[in-house]
Amino acid sequence: MSTILEILGFVTGVIYLYFEYHGSTRMWIVSVIMPAISMWIYYSKGLYADFAINIYYFIIAVYGYIAWTFNFAKKEKKHLPVTRMPRRFYLPVIGVTALVYGVLCFWLVGFTDSNVPWYDALTTALSITGMWMLARKYLEQWAVWIAVDAVCVGLYIYKGIYFYAALYLIYTVVAFYGLRKWRKMMQQEQ
Repeated sequence: MSTILEILGFVTGVIYLYFEYHGSTRMWIVSVIMPAISMWIYYSKGLYADFAINIYYFIIAVYGYIAWTFNFAKKEKKHLPVTRMPRRFYLPVIGVTALVYGVLCFWLVGFTDSNVPWYDALTTALSITGMWMLARKYLEQWAVWIAVDAVCVGLYIYKGIYFYAALYLIYTVVAFYGLRKWRKMMQQEQ
């Protein structure tokens, strides 16, 4: 059953990545399905922070879809352009990421049987940041994903989740191209 779910998660992840790369709102629809698959896999492998973050992924998918497609002030459909994250957000984002990392480390070390608490907490804290940045369509989200995805490749190989390791290797490579593509999209939209 685990292998079937990994393959299904892999296929869903590739579809998600295709839509993200192209900046398509369909990405958010797929990102509602993906957490359901991943939660089971992560919990069964003792990646408890990765399990928990999928609840956040579901919530941020709904938020991201709304942020990308609807202007509440004017009650109309809209197109959210790719932009750079405002500099005033850098320090708060780093601070929140560090705080989440610390809390997750405390929880994973003290209250779970995780044998990879530091890496699990790191990828989870950065993923929370990355998803928020993605929901706001900030260009810099790709840099966060490059870091997360590269660490996840090694983590998932270590945990024996080979289809997800392959998926995150693809994510890492595509994130470099995504950064370049979104930079061009941002220039065209200005």
